[in-house]
Amino acid sequence: MRDLVYPPVIGFAKTAFKVLDLKFQLTGTENVPRTGGAVIALNHISYVDFVLGGFGAVPSKRLVRFMAKEVLFRNRYSGPLMRGMHHIPVDRAAGMASYREALRYLGQGEVVGVFPEATISRSFELKEFKSGTVRMAAAAGVPIIPMILWGTQRMLTKDHPRDFSRHRTIAITVGAPITVTRGDDATDATARLHSTMAGMLDQTIRAYPEQPAGAWWLPASYGGAAPTPAEAERLDQEELARRAARRTKEDR
Repeated sequence: MRDLVYPPVIGFAKTAFKVLDLKFQLTGTENVPRTGGAVIALNHISYVDFVLGGFGAVPSKRLVRFMAKEVLFRNRYSGPLMRGMHHIPVDRAAGMASYREALRYLGQGEVVGVFPEATISRSFELKEFKSGTVRMAAAAGVPIIPMILWGTQRMLTKDHPRDFSRHRTIAITVGAPITVTRGDDATDATARLHSTMAGMLDQTIRAYPEQPAGAWWLPASYGGAAPTPAEAERLDQEELARRAARRTKEDR
Protein backbone atom coordinates (compact mmCIF):
# COMPACT_ATOMS: atom_id res chain seq x y z
CA MET A 1 0.00 0.00 0.00
CA ARG A 2 1.59 3.27 -1.13
CA ASP A 3 1.74 5.97 1.52
CA LEU A 4 2.42 9.39 0.07
CA VAL A 5 0.30 11.28 2.60
CA TYR A 6 0.80 9.46 5.91
CA PRO A 7 4.57 10.10 6.43
CA PRO A 8 4.29 13.89 5.93
CA VAL A 9 1.28 13.96 8.28
CA ILE A 10 3.31 12.14 10.95
CA GLY A 11 6.12 14.64 10.45
CA PHE A 12 3.70 17.54 10.84
CA ALA A 13 2.19 15.94 13.96
CA LYS A 14 5.62 15.48 15.54
CA THR A 15 6.40 19.15 14.88
CA ALA A 16 3.08 20.14 16.48
CA PHE A 17 3.87 17.95 19.50
CA LYS A 18 7.21 19.73 19.90
CA VAL A 19 5.61 23.17 19.59
CA LEU A 20 3.10 22.18 22.28
CA ASP A 21 5.92 20.63 24.28
CA LEU A 22 3.85 17.53 24.90
CA LYS A 23 5.47 15.16 27.36
CA PHE A 24 4.83 11.56 26.32
CA GLN A 25 4.60 8.83 28.91
CA LEU A 26 4.94 5.71 26.75
CA THR A 27 4.61 2.23 28.18
CA GLY A 28 4.66 -1.11 26.36
CA THR A 29 4.94 0.24 22.81
CA GLU A 30 7.13 -2.76 21.98
CA ASN A 31 3.91 -4.81 22.06
CA VAL A 32 2.86 -3.36 18.70
CA PRO A 33 4.12 -6.00 16.21
CA ARG A 34 6.64 -4.78 13.67
CA THR A 35 5.21 -7.01 10.95
CA GLY A 36 1.89 -8.65 10.12
CA GLY A 37 -1.70 -7.73 10.68
CA ALA A 38 -3.08 -6.66 14.05
CA VAL A 39 -6.10 -4.89 15.52
CA ILE A 40 -5.31 -2.08 17.94
CA ALA A 41 -8.19 -1.53 20.38
CA LEU A 42 -8.20 1.94 21.96
CA ASN A 43 -10.29 3.70 24.59
CA HIS A 44 -12.03 6.83 23.32
CA ILE A 45 -11.92 10.04 25.35
CA SER A 46 -11.11 12.74 22.80
CA TYR A 47 -11.55 13.91 19.23
CA VAL A 48 -7.77 13.69 18.74
CA ASP A 49 -7.41 10.08 19.88
CA PHE A 50 -6.74 8.77 16.39
CA VAL A 51 -3.77 11.16 16.09
CA LEU A 52 -2.22 10.27 19.43
CA GLY A 53 -3.17 6.60 19.12
CA GLY A 54 -1.28 6.40 15.86
CA PHE A 55 1.75 7.87 17.63
CA GLY A 56 1.74 4.84 19.94
CA ALA A 57 2.62 2.64 16.96
CA VAL A 58 5.44 4.84 15.67
CA PRO A 59 8.19 3.15 17.76
CA SER A 60 7.35 -0.10 15.93
CA LYS A 61 7.37 1.79 12.62
CA ARG A 62 3.75 0.87 11.89
CA LEU A 63 1.04 2.98 10.29
CA VAL A 64 -2.41 2.50 11.82
CA ARG A 65 -5.45 2.48 9.54
CA PHE A 66 -8.24 3.78 11.75
CA MET A 67 -11.91 2.95 11.34
CA ALA A 68 -13.59 6.36 11.54
CA LYS A 69 -16.96 8.00 10.93
CA GLU A 70 -17.79 8.32 7.25
CA VAL A 71 -18.60 12.01 7.68
CA LEU A 72 -14.89 12.74 8.16
CA PHE A 73 -14.21 11.43 4.68
CA ARG A 74 -16.80 13.78 3.17
CA ASN A 75 -15.36 16.88 4.84
CA ARG A 76 -13.50 19.13 2.40
CA TYR A 77 -10.52 19.43 4.75
CA SER A 78 -10.24 16.11 6.56
CA GLY A 79 -11.54 13.99 3.67
CA PRO A 80 -8.43 14.09 1.46
CA LEU A 81 -6.21 13.36 4.47
CA MET A 82 -8.35 10.45 5.70
CA ARG A 83 -8.42 8.90 2.24
CA GLY A 84 -4.73 9.58 1.64
CA MET A 85 -3.79 7.81 4.87
CA HIS A 86 -5.99 4.84 3.86
CA HIS A 87 -8.21 5.02 6.91
CA ILE A 88 -11.48 3.10 6.75
CA PRO A 89 -14.83 4.97 6.56
CA VAL A 90 -17.58 3.59 8.77
CA ASP A 91 -21.18 4.15 7.74
CA ARG A 92 -23.26 2.93 10.69
CA ALA A 93 -26.18 2.29 8.35
CA ALA A 94 -24.02 -0.07 6.27
CA GLY A 95 -21.39 -1.29 8.70
CA MET A 96 -20.67 -4.59 6.94
CA ALA A 97 -18.85 -2.83 4.10
CA SER A 98 -16.35 -1.22 6.48
CA TYR A 99 -15.98 -4.54 8.33
CA ARG A 100 -15.08 -6.33 5.09
CA GLU A 101 -12.65 -3.55 4.17
CA ALA A 102 -10.94 -3.86 7.55
CA LEU A 103 -10.61 -7.61 7.03
CA ARG A 104 -9.03 -6.95 3.64
CA TYR A 105 -6.49 -4.60 5.23
CA LEU A 106 -5.69 -7.12 7.95
CA GLY A 107 -5.22 -9.82 5.33
CA GLN A 108 -2.64 -7.57 3.67
CA GLY A 109 -0.70 -7.33 6.94
CA GLU A 110 -1.93 -3.87 7.93
CA VAL A 111 -2.62 -2.60 11.45
CA VAL A 112 -6.23 -1.49 11.93
CA GLY A 113 -7.23 0.85 14.77
CA VAL A 114 -10.64 0.37 16.39
CA PHE A 115 -12.51 2.15 19.18
CA PRO A 116 -14.65 -0.63 20.73
CA GLU A 117 -16.76 1.95 22.60
CA ALA A 118 -17.76 3.43 19.21
CA THR A 119 -18.08 6.92 20.70
CA ILE A 120 -16.34 9.24 23.14
CA SER A 121 -16.81 8.46 26.82
CA ARG A 122 -17.95 11.53 28.71
CA SER A 123 -17.06 9.88 32.03
CA PHE A 124 -13.54 9.09 30.72
CA GLU A 125 -14.05 5.57 32.01
CA LEU A 126 -14.70 2.68 29.64
CA LYS A 127 -18.16 2.43 28.15
CA GLU A 128 -19.66 -0.86 27.03
CA PHE A 129 -17.69 -2.46 24.18
CA LYS A 130 -19.11 -3.55 20.83
CA SER A 131 -18.11 -7.09 19.84
CA GLY A 132 -16.88 -6.14 16.36
CA THR A 133 -13.26 -5.77 17.48
CA VAL A 134 -13.09 -9.35 18.73
CA ARG A 135 -15.00 -10.78 15.77
CA MET A 136 -12.76 -8.95 13.32
CA ALA A 137 -9.51 -10.16 14.91
CA ALA A 138 -10.81 -13.73 15.11
CA ALA A 139 -11.96 -13.73 11.48
CA ALA A 140 -8.62 -12.34 10.28
CA GLY A 141 -6.54 -14.55 12.57
CA VAL A 142 -4.61 -11.60 14.00
CA PRO A 143 -3.92 -10.46 17.59
CA ILE A 144 -5.66 -7.64 19.41
CA ILE A 145 -3.29 -5.03 20.85
CA PRO A 146 -5.01 -3.13 23.71
CA MET A 147 -4.00 0.54 23.95
CA ILE A 148 -4.98 3.13 26.54
CA LEU A 149 -4.75 6.89 25.98
CA TRP A 150 -4.84 9.41 28.79
CA GLY A 151 -4.52 13.19 28.76
CA THR A 152 -5.98 13.62 25.27
CA GLN A 153 -9.34 14.58 26.81
CA ARG A 154 -7.71 17.73 28.15
CA MET A 155 -7.13 18.92 24.59
CA LEU A 156 -10.42 18.38 22.76
CA THR A 157 -13.43 16.41 23.94
CA LYS A 158 -17.20 16.62 24.27
CA ASP A 159 -18.83 19.40 26.31
CA HIS A 160 -15.57 21.33 26.87
CA PRO A 161 -13.76 24.02 24.88
CA ARG A 162 -10.60 23.05 23.07
CA ASP A 163 -7.42 23.67 25.03
CA PHE A 164 -4.07 23.14 23.35
CA SER A 165 -2.02 24.56 26.20
CA ARG A 166 1.65 23.66 26.24
CA HIS A 167 3.54 21.28 28.54
CA ARG A 168 0.76 18.68 28.83
CA THR A 169 1.47 15.03 29.52
CA ILE A 170 0.01 12.42 27.16
CA ALA A 171 0.13 8.86 28.46
CA ILE A 172 -0.02 5.92 26.06
CA THR A 173 -0.07 2.41 27.51
CA VAL A 174 0.11 -0.62 25.23
CA GLY A 175 -0.76 -4.05 26.57
CA ALA A 176 0.39 -7.51 25.56
CA PRO A 177 -1.23 -9.04 22.45
CA ILE A 178 -4.52 -10.87 23.03
CA THR A 179 -5.26 -13.91 20.91
CA VAL A 180 -8.84 -14.72 19.90
CA THR A 181 -10.07 -17.48 17.61
CA ARG A 182 -13.21 -18.20 15.61
CA GLY A 183 -14.19 -20.73 18.25
CA ASP A 184 -14.22 -18.17 21.07
CA ASP A 185 -17.52 -16.80 22.29
CA ALA A 186 -17.52 -13.16 21.10
CA THR A 187 -19.38 -11.92 24.17
CA ASP A 188 -16.96 -13.57 26.59
CA ALA A 189 -13.91 -12.46 24.60
CA THR A 190 -15.22 -8.89 24.48
CA ALA A 191 -15.74 -8.94 28.26
CA ARG A 192 -12.13 -10.12 28.70
CA LEU A 193 -10.87 -7.33 26.46
CA HIS A 194 -12.91 -4.78 28.42
CA SER A 195 -11.58 -6.10 31.74
CA THR A 196 -7.99 -5.99 30.49
CA MET A 197 -8.31 -2.44 29.23
CA ALA A 198 -10.09 -1.30 32.41
CA GLY A 199 -7.11 -2.52 34.42
CA MET A 200 -4.72 -0.76 32.05
CA LEU A 201 -6.74 2.46 32.31
CA ASP A 202 -6.60 2.34 36.10
CA GLN A 203 -2.83 1.86 36.07
CA THR A 204 -2.39 4.66 33.53
CA ILE A 205 -4.50 7.13 35.51
CA ARG A 206 -2.67 6.32 38.75
CA ALA A 207 0.72 6.76 37.08
CA TYR A 208 -0.26 10.07 35.48
CA PRO A 209 1.71 12.96 37.02
CA GLU A 210 -1.36 15.15 37.61
CA GLN A 211 -4.48 14.14 39.57
CA PRO A 212 -5.94 17.38 40.95
CA ALA A 213 -9.06 16.78 43.01
CA GLY A 214 -12.15 18.15 41.32
CA ALA A 215 -10.56 18.43 37.86
CA TRP A 216 -13.18 18.22 35.11
CA TRP A 217 -11.03 15.78 33.12
CA LEU A 218 -10.60 13.30 35.99
CA PRO A 219 -13.22 10.54 36.47
CA ALA A 220 -15.57 10.92 39.40
CA SER A 221 -14.32 7.62 40.84
CA TYR A 222 -10.85 9.18 41.12
CA GLY A 223 -12.04 12.34 42.83
CA GLY A 224 -12.62 14.34 39.67
CA ALA A 225 -15.64 16.29 38.43
CA ALA A 226 -16.31 14.30 35.28
CA PRO A 227 -19.81 12.79 34.99
CA THR A 228 -20.28 9.36 36.49
CA PRO A 229 -20.86 6.59 33.92
CA ALA A 230 -24.61 6.77 34.67
CA GLU A 231 -24.67 10.55 34.24
CA ALA A 232 -22.62 10.24 31.06
CA GLU A 233 -25.10 7.73 29.66
CA ARG A 234 -27.95 10.17 30.33
CA LEU A 235 -26.05 12.93 28.49
CA ASP A 236 -25.40 10.56 25.59
CA GLN A 237 -29.10 9.74 25.31
CA GLU A 238 -30.01 13.44 25.40
CA GLU A 239 -27.51 14.09 22.62
CA LEU A 240 -28.99 11.30 20.50
CA ALA A 241 -32.48 12.69 21.06
CA ARG A 242 -31.36 16.16 19.91
CA ARG A 243 -29.81 14.69 16.78
CA ALA A 244 -32.96 12.74 15.99
CA ALA A 245 -35.06 15.88 16.46
CA ARG A 246 -32.82 17.82 14.07
CA ARG A 247 -33.04 15.09 11.44
CA THR A 248 -36.85 15.04 11.76
CA LYS A 249 -36.96 18.81 11.34
CA GLU A 250 -34.66 18.72 8.31
CA ASP A 251 -36.78 16.01 6.66
CA ARG A 252 -39.95 18.06 6.87
